[in-house]
Amino acid sequence: MSTLTLSSLAFQHNGHIPEKYTCDGENVCPSLMIEDVPPGAKSLVLIVDDPDAPSGTWVHWVVWNVKPDTREIKEGSPPPGASQGLTDFRQRTYGGPCPPSGTHRYFFKLYALDMTLVLAADSTKTALEKAMKGHILDRCELIGLYSRKPG
Repeated sequence: MSTLTLSSLAFQHNGHIPEKYTCDGENVCPSLMIEDVPPGAKSLVLIVDDPDAPSGTWVHWVVWNVKPDTREIKEGSPPPGASQGLTDFRQRTYGGPCPPSGTHRYFFKLYALDMTLVLAADSTKTALEKAMKGHILDRCELIGLYSRKPG
């Protein structure tokens, strides 16, 4: 049974993500709180993606080798010492929600691994998921919703 927990002070699970954290605002990552990392975890991984994008799942952020004793990912900055991979925005930083139409779901997925990862700086979500295979101790997710205002 999963005990690993990811939450945010900015929005509730299945709640609306404030504009500040999107392409319509400051486009910074929200503060994220991490609880109950399993014993034996050597690193954490965070993947943020949007399965509702018209062209298929759109990757907004990939972060690996987050220290397992991390309890907060601070607003607007990656976790100290962690690596950020390439998103579908072709950047190695957080890219906030920016749906072309309608309300989209944004999955903030946290994984606890039994190892640290050795990956190239420009690694994508696909490469990250391949490297994690067989090393996941626990996982959880936080879902946020966002739709752009007309006009």
